[in-house]
Amino acid sequence: MGAGLFSLLGTASAHAGTHIPLAFLLGAIAASFSVYSYAKLGATFPSSGGAATFAVMSFGPGVISGGLNIFQFIAYLIAAALYAAGFAEYANTLLGGNLSPLEVKFVSAGIVVFCAGIKLLGTNFVGKVEALAIGFVTIALILFSVDGIYVADIGAHKMSSWSINGIAIATGILYINYQGFGVVTNSSNAMQEPRKELPLAMFSALVLVTIAYVLVSTAAILLLSPAQMAAYNGHVLADAAQIVAGKTGFVVIGASALLACAAALNATIFAASNIAADMANKNSISKALGESVLKTGLRSLTVSTVLVIALVLAFPLEVVGKMASLAFLLVYAAITYGHIRVRKQTGAKLWPLWAAIIINLSLFVTLFINVIESARGSAIALIAALIGSFAIEATSRKFLRKKLQAH
Repeated sequence: MGAGLFSLLGTASAHAGTHIPLAFLLGAIAASFSVYSYAKLGATFPSSGGAATFAVMSFGPGVISGGLNIFQFIAYLIAAALYAAGFAEYANTLLGGNLSPLEVKFVSAGIVVFCAGIKLLGTNFVGKVEALAIGFVTIALILFSVDGIYVADIGAHKMSSWSINGIAIATGILYINYQGFGVVTNSSNAMQEPRKELPLAMFSALVLVTIAYVLVSTAAILLLSPAQMAAYNGHVLADAAQIVAGKTGFVVIGASALLACAAALNATIFAASNIAADMANKNSISKALGESVLKTGLRSLTVSTVLVIALVLAFPLEVVGKMASLAFLLVYAAITYGHIRVRKQTGAKLWPLWAAIIINLSLFVTLFINVIESARGSAIALIAALIGSFAIEATSRKFLRKKLQAH
Protein backbone atom coordinates (compact mmCIF):
# COMPACT_ATOMS: atom_id res chain seq x y z
CA MET A 1 0.00 0.00 0.00
CA GLY A 2 1.79 3.12 -1.24
CA ALA A 3 1.92 5.85 1.38
CA GLY A 4 1.99 8.39 -1.44
CA LEU A 5 -1.77 7.83 -1.58
CA PHE A 6 -2.03 9.97 1.56
CA SER A 7 0.40 12.72 0.59
CA LEU A 8 0.38 13.15 -3.22
CA LEU A 9 -3.31 13.45 -4.13
CA GLY A 10 -3.19 17.24 -3.93
CA THR A 11 -0.09 17.42 -6.13
CA ALA A 12 -1.63 15.05 -8.68
CA SER A 13 -4.96 16.92 -8.74
CA ALA A 14 -3.14 20.10 -9.80
CA HIS A 15 -2.53 18.34 -13.13
CA ALA A 16 -5.37 15.81 -13.48
CA GLY A 17 -8.16 17.64 -11.65
CA THR A 18 -10.97 15.20 -10.89
CA HIS A 19 -9.43 12.51 -13.11
CA ILE A 20 -7.11 11.15 -10.41
CA PRO A 21 -8.80 7.68 -10.40
CA LEU A 22 -8.00 7.43 -14.12
CA ALA A 23 -4.37 8.37 -13.41
CA PHE A 24 -4.19 5.62 -10.78
CA LEU A 25 -5.68 3.11 -13.22
CA LEU A 26 -3.23 4.07 -15.96
CA GLY A 27 -0.40 3.84 -13.43
CA ALA A 28 -1.46 0.29 -12.56
CA ILE A 29 -1.51 -0.73 -16.22
CA ALA A 30 1.92 0.82 -16.69
CA ALA A 31 3.25 -0.89 -13.55
CA SER A 32 1.88 -4.30 -14.57
CA PHE A 33 4.53 -4.71 -17.27
CA SER A 34 7.34 -3.91 -14.83
CA VAL A 35 5.75 -6.25 -12.27
CA TYR A 36 5.88 -9.00 -14.90
CA SER A 37 9.58 -8.31 -15.51
CA TYR A 38 10.50 -8.18 -11.82
CA ALA A 39 8.45 -11.28 -10.98
CA LYS A 40 10.26 -13.30 -13.64
CA LEU A 41 13.67 -11.99 -12.53
CA GLY A 42 12.94 -12.54 -8.83
CA ALA A 43 11.76 -16.09 -9.42
CA THR A 44 14.90 -16.88 -11.43
CA PHE A 45 17.43 -15.02 -9.25
CA PRO A 46 16.02 -15.02 -5.68
CA SER A 47 18.09 -12.77 -3.43
CA SER A 48 17.80 -10.29 -0.56
CA GLY A 49 19.36 -7.77 -2.96
CA GLY A 50 16.32 -7.90 -5.24
CA ALA A 51 16.82 -5.60 -8.20
CA ALA A 52 20.48 -5.04 -7.26
CA THR A 53 21.05 -8.71 -8.05
CA PHE A 54 19.01 -8.41 -11.26
CA ALA A 55 21.33 -5.65 -12.50
CA VAL A 56 24.44 -7.77 -11.94
CA MET A 57 22.90 -10.88 -13.52
CA SER A 58 21.74 -8.84 -16.53
CA PHE A 59 24.71 -6.56 -17.20
CA GLY A 60 27.48 -8.49 -15.43
CA PRO A 61 29.68 -7.12 -12.62
CA GLY A 62 31.06 -3.80 -13.86
CA VAL A 63 30.54 -0.07 -14.14
CA ILE A 64 27.04 -0.36 -15.65
CA SER A 65 25.56 -2.66 -13.00
CA GLY A 66 27.50 -0.96 -10.21
CA GLY A 67 26.46 2.55 -11.24
CA LEU A 68 22.86 1.46 -11.75
CA ASN A 69 22.78 -0.12 -8.30
CA ILE A 70 24.17 2.97 -6.62
CA PHE A 71 21.46 5.05 -8.34
CA GLN A 72 18.86 2.45 -7.36
CA PHE A 73 20.05 2.73 -3.76
CA ILE A 74 19.59 6.52 -4.00
CA ALA A 75 16.09 6.03 -5.49
CA TYR A 76 15.01 4.04 -2.43
CA LEU A 77 16.40 6.75 -0.18
CA ILE A 78 14.41 9.43 -2.06
CA ALA A 79 11.25 7.33 -1.65
CA ALA A 80 11.98 6.94 2.05
CA ALA A 81 12.36 10.72 2.32
CA LEU A 82 8.92 11.11 0.71
CA TYR A 83 7.32 8.84 3.31
CA ALA A 84 9.09 10.62 6.16
CA ALA A 85 7.90 14.00 4.85
CA GLY A 86 4.36 12.62 4.47
CA PHE A 87 4.42 11.34 8.05
CA ALA A 88 5.51 14.75 9.34
CA GLU A 89 2.82 16.54 7.30
CA TYR A 90 0.05 14.41 8.80
CA ALA A 91 1.55 14.62 12.28
CA ASN A 92 1.46 18.41 11.99
CA THR A 93 -2.15 18.27 10.71
CA LEU A 94 -3.27 16.13 13.66
CA LEU A 95 -1.56 18.58 16.02
CA GLY A 96 -3.58 21.45 14.56
CA GLY A 97 -0.95 22.66 12.13
CA ASN A 98 0.91 24.50 14.87
CA LEU A 99 4.39 23.16 14.12
CA SER A 100 6.90 25.47 12.47
CA PRO A 101 8.56 24.35 9.21
CA LEU A 102 11.72 23.52 11.18
CA GLU A 103 9.78 21.44 13.69
CA VAL A 104 8.11 19.54 10.82
CA LYS A 105 11.58 18.72 9.49
CA PHE A 106 12.61 17.47 12.94
CA VAL A 107 9.56 15.17 13.04
CA SER A 108 10.57 13.80 9.61
CA ALA A 109 14.10 13.11 10.83
CA GLY A 110 12.78 11.54 14.05
CA ILE A 111 10.56 9.00 12.27
CA VAL A 112 13.50 7.99 10.05
CA VAL A 113 15.62 7.24 13.12
CA PHE A 114 12.72 5.38 14.77
CA CYS A 115 12.13 3.14 11.73
CA ALA A 116 15.83 2.42 11.43
CA GLY A 117 15.77 1.31 15.06
CA ILE A 118 12.83 -1.04 14.39
CA LYS A 119 14.75 -2.57 11.49
CA LEU A 120 17.43 -3.70 13.95
CA LEU A 121 14.85 -5.86 15.74
CA GLY A 122 14.78 -8.34 12.86
CA THR A 123 12.71 -9.29 9.81
CA ASN A 124 10.09 -11.35 11.67
CA PHE A 125 9.24 -8.54 14.08
CA VAL A 126 9.17 -5.99 11.27
CA GLY A 127 6.86 -8.24 9.25
CA LYS A 128 4.35 -8.56 12.11
CA VAL A 129 4.35 -4.80 12.76
CA GLU A 130 3.91 -4.09 9.03
CA ALA A 131 0.99 -6.54 8.79
CA LEU A 132 -0.82 -4.96 11.76
CA ALA A 133 -0.23 -1.42 10.49
CA ILE A 134 -1.38 -2.11 6.93
CA GLY A 135 -4.35 -4.13 8.23
CA PHE A 136 -5.57 -1.09 10.19
CA VAL A 137 -4.89 1.23 7.26
CA THR A 138 -6.75 -1.01 4.81
CA ILE A 139 -9.87 -1.25 7.00
CA ALA A 140 -9.86 2.54 7.56
CA LEU A 141 -9.52 3.25 3.83
CA ILE A 142 -12.31 0.82 2.90
CA LEU A 143 -14.66 2.46 5.40
CA PHE A 144 -13.65 5.92 4.19
CA SER A 145 -14.25 4.94 0.53
CA VAL A 146 -17.66 3.38 1.12
CA ASP A 147 -18.89 6.14 3.44
CA GLY A 148 -17.35 8.88 1.30
CA ILE A 149 -19.06 7.75 -1.90
CA TYR A 150 -22.35 7.27 0.01
CA VAL A 151 -22.24 10.70 1.68
CA ALA A 152 -21.08 12.62 -1.42
CA ASP A 153 -23.61 14.49 -3.56
CA ILE A 154 -22.84 12.63 -6.77
CA GLY A 155 -25.54 14.48 -8.73
CA ALA A 156 -23.90 17.84 -8.02
CA HIS A 157 -20.40 16.61 -8.89
CA LYS A 158 -18.77 18.24 -11.91
CA MET A 159 -15.83 16.79 -13.76
CA SER A 160 -12.96 19.20 -14.36
CA SER A 161 -11.34 19.88 -17.71
CA TRP A 162 -8.50 17.57 -18.66
CA SER A 163 -5.56 17.12 -21.00
CA ILE A 164 -3.55 14.07 -22.00
CA ASN A 165 -0.39 15.77 -20.77
CA GLY A 166 -1.96 16.64 -17.39
CA ILE A 167 -3.17 13.08 -16.80
CA ALA A 168 0.22 11.71 -17.91
CA ILE A 169 1.99 13.98 -15.39
CA ALA A 170 -0.40 12.88 -12.63
CA THR A 171 0.18 9.24 -13.58
CA GLY A 172 3.91 9.81 -13.28
CA ILE A 173 3.53 11.53 -9.89
CA LEU A 174 1.34 8.73 -8.51
CA TYR A 175 3.55 5.98 -9.95
CA ILE A 176 5.56 5.89 -6.72
CA ASN A 177 2.50 4.25 -5.12
CA TYR A 178 3.32 1.13 -7.12
CA GLN A 179 6.99 1.14 -6.09
CA GLY A 180 6.28 -1.57 -3.51
CA PHE A 181 6.56 -4.37 -6.06
CA GLY A 182 10.30 -3.72 -6.25
CA VAL A 183 10.56 -4.05 -2.47
CA VAL A 184 8.78 -7.44 -2.56
CA THR A 185 11.60 -8.97 -4.62
CA ASN A 186 14.03 -8.29 -1.75
CA SER A 187 12.31 -11.06 0.22
CA SER A 188 12.30 -13.63 -2.62
CA ASN A 189 15.18 -15.57 -1.08
CA ALA A 190 13.04 -16.09 2.07
CA MET A 191 10.30 -17.80 0.03
CA GLN A 192 10.14 -21.61 -0.15
CA GLU A 193 8.90 -21.56 -3.76
CA PRO A 194 9.78 -18.15 -5.26
CA ARG A 195 8.80 -19.20 -8.80
CA LYS A 196 5.25 -19.78 -7.61
CA GLU A 197 4.91 -17.45 -4.63
CA LEU A 198 6.62 -14.29 -5.93
CA PRO A 199 4.50 -13.67 -9.07
CA LEU A 200 1.34 -14.52 -7.10
CA ALA A 201 2.28 -12.09 -4.31
CA MET A 202 3.20 -9.29 -6.72
CA PHE A 203 0.23 -9.49 -9.10
CA SER A 204 -2.37 -10.03 -6.38
CA ALA A 205 -0.93 -7.04 -4.50
CA LEU A 206 -1.06 -4.93 -7.67
CA VAL A 207 -4.74 -5.76 -8.23
CA LEU A 208 -5.72 -5.17 -4.60
CA VAL A 209 -3.92 -1.85 -4.17
CA THR A 210 -5.25 -0.59 -7.50
CA ILE A 211 -8.82 -1.25 -6.36
CA ALA A 212 -8.05 0.58 -3.12
CA TYR A 213 -6.44 3.55 -4.90
CA VAL A 214 -9.32 3.96 -7.34
CA LEU A 215 -11.97 3.74 -4.60
CA VAL A 216 -10.18 6.11 -2.22
CA SER A 217 -9.39 8.70 -4.91
CA THR A 218 -12.99 8.49 -6.21
CA ALA A 219 -14.30 9.28 -2.73
CA ALA A 220 -11.80 12.14 -2.42
CA ILE A 221 -12.77 13.85 -5.70
CA LEU A 222 -16.47 13.50 -4.87
CA LEU A 223 -15.94 15.18 -1.50
CA LEU A 224 -13.42 17.88 -2.41
CA SER A 225 -12.98 20.13 -5.43
CA PRO A 226 -9.55 20.38 -7.12
CA ALA A 227 -9.14 23.82 -5.50
CA GLN A 228 -9.79 22.35 -2.04
CA MET A 229 -7.39 19.48 -2.74
CA ALA A 230 -4.72 21.99 -3.67
CA ALA A 231 -5.38 23.92 -0.45
CA TYR A 232 -5.16 20.74 1.63
CA ASN A 233 -2.11 19.46 -0.27
CA GLY A 234 -0.17 16.93 1.78
CA HIS A 235 -3.14 15.91 3.95
CA VAL A 236 -6.09 15.69 1.53
CA LEU A 237 -7.56 12.43 2.84
CA ALA A 238 -7.78 13.58 6.46
CA ASP A 239 -9.75 16.66 5.45
CA ALA A 240 -11.98 14.59 3.17
CA ALA A 241 -12.61 12.13 6.03
CA GLN A 242 -13.66 15.03 8.26
CA ILE A 243 -16.52 15.72 5.84
CA VAL A 244 -17.61 12.07 6.13
CA ALA A 245 -17.30 11.45 9.86
CA GLY A 246 -16.31 14.71 11.53
CA LYS A 247 -13.41 14.82 13.95
CA THR A 248 -13.42 11.02 14.33
CA GLY A 249 -12.91 10.52 10.60
CA PHE A 250 -10.19 13.17 10.60
CA VAL A 251 -8.29 11.44 13.41
CA VAL A 252 -8.74 7.87 12.08
CA ILE A 253 -7.51 8.71 8.58
CA GLY A 254 -4.77 10.90 10.02
CA ALA A 255 -3.62 7.99 12.20
CA SER A 256 -3.85 5.67 9.18
CA ALA A 257 -1.62 8.05 7.23
CA LEU A 258 0.96 8.00 10.04
CA LEU A 259 0.95 4.20 10.09
CA ALA A 260 1.07 3.89 6.30
CA CYS A 261 3.94 6.37 5.98
CA ALA A 262 5.87 4.73 8.83
CA ALA A 263 5.30 1.24 7.37
CA ALA A 264 6.35 2.36 3.88
CA LEU A 265 9.36 4.19 5.29
CA ASN A 266 10.38 1.11 7.26
CA ALA A 267 10.00 -1.20 4.25
CA THR A 268 11.93 1.18 2.00
CA ILE A 269 14.83 1.60 4.43
CA PHE A 270 14.81 -2.21 4.77
CA ALA A 271 15.08 -2.57 0.98
CA ALA A 272 17.72 0.16 0.64
CA SER A 273 19.97 -1.26 3.35
CA ASN A 274 19.50 -4.78 1.95
CA ILE A 275 20.52 -3.57 -1.50
CA ALA A 276 23.53 -1.77 -0.03
CA ALA A 277 24.68 -4.82 1.94
CA ASP A 278 24.07 -7.10 -1.04
CA MET A 279 26.08 -4.80 -3.31
CA ALA A 280 29.00 -4.93 -0.90
CA ASN A 281 28.84 -8.68 -0.19
CA LYS A 282 28.57 -9.69 -3.85
CA ASN A 283 30.91 -7.01 -5.19
CA SER A 284 28.19 -5.66 -7.47
CA ILE A 285 29.80 -2.34 -6.71
CA SER A 286 33.54 -1.91 -6.43
CA LYS A 287 35.35 -3.52 -3.55
CA ALA A 288 36.79 -0.16 -2.50
CA LEU A 289 33.35 1.38 -1.99
CA GLY A 290 31.95 -1.79 -0.44
CA GLU A 291 34.70 -2.03 2.15
CA SER A 292 34.58 1.67 3.06
CA VAL A 293 30.87 2.52 3.11
CA LEU A 294 28.67 -0.58 2.93
CA LYS A 295 30.79 -3.18 4.68
CA THR A 296 28.15 -4.47 7.12
CA GLY A 297 24.37 -4.47 7.40
CA LEU A 298 24.56 -2.06 10.35
CA ARG A 299 26.82 0.32 8.50
CA SER A 300 24.63 0.28 5.38
CA LEU A 301 21.57 0.92 7.58
CA THR A 302 23.35 3.85 9.23
CA VAL A 303 24.41 5.32 5.88
CA SER A 304 20.86 4.88 4.54
CA THR A 305 19.37 6.62 7.58
CA VAL A 306 21.75 9.59 7.44
CA LEU A 307 21.18 10.13 3.71
CA VAL A 308 17.37 9.94 4.06
CA ILE A 309 17.48 12.58 6.79
CA ALA A 310 19.63 14.79 4.53
CA LEU A 311 17.08 14.46 1.70
CA VAL A 312 14.18 15.23 4.05
CA LEU A 313 15.90 18.39 5.25
CA ALA A 314 16.83 19.49 1.72
CA PHE A 315 13.58 19.04 -0.25
CA PRO A 316 9.87 19.76 0.40
CA LEU A 317 7.20 17.04 0.17
CA GLU A 318 5.92 17.84 -3.34
CA VAL A 319 9.41 17.98 -4.84
CA VAL A 320 10.69 14.81 -3.22
CA GLY A 321 7.52 13.00 -4.37
CA LYS A 322 8.21 13.82 -8.01
CA MET A 323 11.90 12.97 -7.62
CA ALA A 324 11.01 9.54 -6.21
CA SER A 325 8.70 8.70 -9.12
CA LEU A 326 11.27 9.91 -11.65
CA ALA A 327 14.03 7.83 -10.10
CA PHE A 328 11.99 4.61 -10.08
CA LEU A 329 10.66 5.11 -13.61
CA LEU A 330 14.27 5.27 -14.78
CA VAL A 331 15.38 2.31 -12.65
CA TYR A 332 12.50 0.08 -13.80
CA ALA A 333 13.24 0.87 -17.45
CA ALA A 334 16.95 0.09 -17.02
CA ILE A 335 16.39 -3.15 -15.08
CA THR A 336 13.84 -4.33 -17.66
CA TYR A 337 16.26 -3.52 -20.51
CA GLY A 338 18.82 -5.68 -18.73
CA HIS A 339 16.15 -8.39 -18.40
CA ILE A 340 16.04 -8.68 -22.19
CA ARG A 341 19.69 -9.80 -22.09
CA VAL A 342 18.88 -12.77 -19.80
CA ARG A 343 15.39 -13.49 -21.13
CA LYS A 344 16.28 -17.09 -22.08
CA GLN A 345 17.04 -17.83 -18.43
CA THR A 346 13.84 -16.30 -17.06
CA GLY A 347 11.50 -17.51 -19.81
CA ALA A 348 9.90 -14.06 -20.12
CA LYS A 349 8.06 -12.96 -23.25
CA LEU A 350 9.70 -10.12 -25.15
CA TRP A 351 6.75 -7.78 -25.81
CA PRO A 352 5.85 -7.09 -22.14
CA LEU A 353 9.48 -6.16 -21.47
CA TRP A 354 9.59 -3.65 -24.33
CA ALA A 355 6.19 -2.32 -23.25
CA ALA A 356 7.56 -1.72 -19.73
CA ILE A 357 10.61 0.11 -21.09
CA ILE A 358 8.65 2.35 -23.48
CA ILE A 359 5.92 3.20 -20.93
CA ASN A 360 8.36 3.93 -18.10
CA LEU A 361 10.56 6.15 -20.26
CA SER A 362 7.53 7.99 -21.71
CA LEU A 363 6.22 8.77 -18.21
CA PHE A 364 9.73 9.76 -17.12
CA VAL A 365 10.15 12.27 -19.95
CA THR A 366 6.67 13.76 -19.38
CA LEU A 367 7.20 14.19 -15.62
CA PHE A 368 10.81 15.35 -16.01
CA ILE A 369 9.76 18.20 -18.32
CA ASN A 370 7.20 19.25 -15.70
CA VAL A 371 9.82 19.15 -12.93
CA ILE A 372 12.23 21.26 -15.00
CA GLU A 373 9.48 23.86 -15.37
CA SER A 374 8.36 23.81 -11.73
CA ALA A 375 11.41 22.81 -9.65
CA ARG A 376 14.55 22.97 -11.77
CA GLY A 377 16.85 22.46 -8.79
CA SER A 378 15.41 19.02 -8.02
CA ALA A 379 15.72 17.99 -11.70
CA ILE A 380 19.38 19.01 -11.62
CA ALA A 381 19.88 17.13 -8.34
CA LEU A 382 18.38 13.96 -9.81
CA ILE A 383 20.54 14.08 -12.95
CA ALA A 384 23.58 14.81 -10.77
CA ALA A 385 22.73 11.72 -8.69
CA LEU A 386 22.45 9.61 -11.86
CA ILE A 387 25.72 10.82 -13.36
CA GLY A 388 27.40 10.77 -9.96
CA SER A 389 26.42 7.14 -9.39
CA PHE A 390 28.29 5.97 -12.48
CA ALA A 391 31.17 8.40 -11.84
CA ILE A 392 31.62 7.04 -8.30
CA GLU A 393 31.55 3.48 -9.60
CA ALA A 394 34.04 4.13 -12.40
CA THR A 395 36.38 6.13 -10.13
CA SER A 396 36.35 3.58 -7.32
CA ARG A 397 37.06 0.72 -9.74
CA LYS A 398 39.94 2.67 -11.24
CA PHE A 399 41.27 3.37 -7.74
CA LEU A 400 41.07 -0.34 -6.89
CA ARG A 401 42.95 -1.35 -10.04
CA LYS A 402 45.76 1.09 -9.23
CA LYS A 403 45.91 -0.24 -5.67
CA LEU A 404 46.17 -3.84 -6.89
CA GLN A 405 48.85 -2.92 -9.43
CA ALA A 406 50.86 -1.16 -6.72
CA HIS A 407 50.91 -4.41 -4.71
